[in-house]
Amino acid sequence: MDLFLIRHGESSNNALADVSLRVADPELTEKGRDQIEYAAEYMGKGLHLYPEEREEGQLGLDRLYCSAMIRAMHTAEPIGRALGMAPEIWVDIHETGGVFLDHGGERGKVGYPGQTRADITERFPNAVVPATVSEDGWWNKNMEEWYEGQGRAIAVAADLLARAGEHGRIGLVTHGNFMSLLIQALGNQLPGGRGIYEHDNTAITRIAFEPDNTILVEYINRIEHLPDRLRMPRRLPVA
Repeated sequence: MDLFLIRHGESSNNALADVSLRVADPELTEKGRDQIEYAAEYMGKGLHLYPEEREEGQLGLDRLYCSAMIRAMHTAEPIGRALGMAPEIWVDIHETGGVFLDHGGERGKVGYPGQTRADITERFPNAVVPATVSEDGWWNKNMEEWYEGQGRAIAVAADLLARAGEHGRIGLVTHGNFMSLLIQALGNQLPGGRGIYEHDNTAITRIAFEPDNTILVEYINRIEHLPDRLRMPRRLPVA
């Protein structure tokens, strides 16, 4: 089985200089919308695959999952369209923390409901919505703690490893922190661990699962589909 991790396009929170202005479940920016169109075209042409796979006509994915967060669903929509498939919501691949805002002071960190079933059906009619998503919102709880996010990544990794013997390709449209935790979980680097696998907006990472549960990271943070104007600025080393 081959797994393709795809980070969402740039969100309004990603673009903020002042993090106090963040929102709980942000939309994509104009730049983010441009990014996802390039990512969709790239994957629709099978360029996330190796040349020999394309020569054999083995294009696309067999399943495409996304988190229930707005930015991930917007990203999955054109990718699914390019691949001729409906994105399926996998609630557990949401970003660390869940849907929340830090109001500071006595109010502190407050969790919010997230999209309801009706919200998703109206905005993303092609998405496959699991029965667990109700009219109360898919999140509707307090902010997730970091250790809880680690545990969730371990559980998702276990689900994927249980499918290691399958022949096929799975795509997950998800989030930067969660992608890093999932790679760590697949490599038995959780709980704990200080490493971060950084991913740019719409970056793609490919991981192969062998039947003996061997994990092979074939490439990571691929952004060759983006023109320079749509890429994230590089971090400068600390002097």
